[in-house]
Amino acid sequence: MANVLNRDFVSIKVDKEERPDIDSVYMKACQILTGHGGWPTTIIMTADQRPFFAGTYFPKKDPKGRISLLDILDSVIKGWKNDRENLLKTANQIVKLLNSDDEELNIGDSLENTRSLLDEAKSFFRENFDEKYGGFGSSPKFPNPQNLFLLMKFYELEKDKSCIEMVERTLTQMYRGGIYDHIGGGFCRYSTDRQWLVPHFEKMLYDNALLSLVYIEAYRLTENELYKNIANEILDYALREMQGEEGGFCSAQDADTDGVEGKYYLFSPVEIIEVLGEEEGREFCKNYDITEEGNFDGGSILNLLSNRNYASMKTDNQTAIKKLYDYRLGGRMKLDRDDKILTSWNGMMIAALSYAHRVLRDRRYLDAAIKTVEFIEQKLTRKDGSLRVRYRDYEASGTGFLDDYAYYIWGLLELFEVTHKVKYLQKALDYNSKMIDDFWDNDKYGFFLTSKDGERLIYRPKETYDAAVPSANSVAAYNLIRLFEKMRSERLKNMAEKQLRFLAKKAELTPAAHSFALFALMHYYTSSINS
Repeated sequence: MANVLNRDFVSIKVDKEERPDIDSVYMKACQILTGHGGWPTTIIMTADQRPFFAGTYFPKKDPKGRISLLDILDSVIKGWKNDRENLLKTANQIVKLLNSDDEELNIGDSLENTRSLLDEAKSFFRENFDEKYGGFGSSPKFPNPQNLFLLMKFYELEKDKSCIEMVERTLTQMYRGGIYDHIGGGFCRYSTDRQWLVPHFEKMLYDNALLSLVYIEAYRLTENELYKNIANEILDYALREMQGEEGGFCSAQDADTDGVEGKYYLFSPVEIIEVLGEEEGREFCKNYDITEEGNFDGGSILNLLSNRNYASMKTDNQTAIKKLYDYRLGGRMKLDRDDKILTSWNGMMIAALSYAHRVLRDRRYLDAAIKTVEFIEQKLTRKDGSLRVRYRDYEASGTGFLDDYAYYIWGLLELFEVTHKVKYLQKALDYNSKMIDDFWDNDKYGFFLTSKDGERLIYRPKETYDAAVPSANSVAAYNLIRLFEKMRSERLKNMAEKQLRFLAKKAELTPAAHSFALFALMHYYTSSINS
């Protein structure tokens, strides 16, 4: 394999967290060429970046007779030598299609007819809600916090009880499942099954930042102490295990130890009894579904899916959980940590920590938010006021993307709300002005993913769909509305309304895929900007 690749190709592996622009461009190319996307994505392109083949994972050799990567490479080599004209024709067609994205988009001049989008999204969530286990769809099942933000907004503004019931069912079942770390706190990326039992064990900073916000907001609306406790546990986990040595928060904790996925999180009855003693150990195993046969590769993922007393388990077992945490930390190979510090995800953490202090009144969270802002200002900001993408090994790199600005501004706004210090509002305004100058599309509206000074690819993407996190365009709209509420600036009002009109048009075909845009739209309807 290496010989073939080195002889005829230049192989490049892309970290999509550091280069979301490359990921966006070539994921869309993959969707055009194959009808779907996926991970990992395999792209074969010309030396000037034009793709002509795409797919997801291909094995080196497949014993089942399916196509292998070696087969594909051999076919491409032959095609390049014997039929290059057709390959280049395909490449040119893909580039043309990529650049035609917004050509037919008619933005309109008002927001009068956008309320139907909210009704369509609400209907979609009702139709796809899993009434037994919460969440939407079957499996794999993702937390999708932006959907929960929107449903809570529906409840708060329209008093639609069905919306908060969907949120509560989802948040409760997620906590009861194995996607939540009942020993150390924090959520894993997603569940491989419908009931939230078996996770993909990697823990991401963005999931835990956004989910802590969701649980805090659910606590504010319902006064359910369970949600408050879960939010505290998530943030305490992040402070304890995700903070970098110099400040800022690292990106992720790996799923594997000793090359085995999930091994760090699995327990057996023998281990539990060894740590807690016979009587307490057996009771703990009963409560947390730890059995001899296990529920994952012979071990047991702790969960409360069958425990009706789930709400009191953490309080009732505090001492036992602390012993098991110390046992796991000291007796097992430590999880590797992706120690790159991303501006965008740290912006989410600033928002979460600030809002946590505002609602939960815990000074530790406010101090951590302030410290993270100081880190970004010192390590991830250029002298001209522009943002960098990431910091690692005492070095910052990358020209900031829309995500970096939108999420950091969100964090600064939340910090201003709780401290009332004008310097944080001024920073939000300054970065917002920079974002408009460098990313705004004056012709067709919306924000590009890349700065006008960033590297030029075969097209300049403009993302509006929510993925694992809300789209940066939607967060930018939310920020613009909130900045207007503070400053009463006509320019900010015009920008906010243009952005919402752009997002509303993009959301027409798939409202539920634009949940955070609709969340921002609902905020607009009830805001002073609309009076």
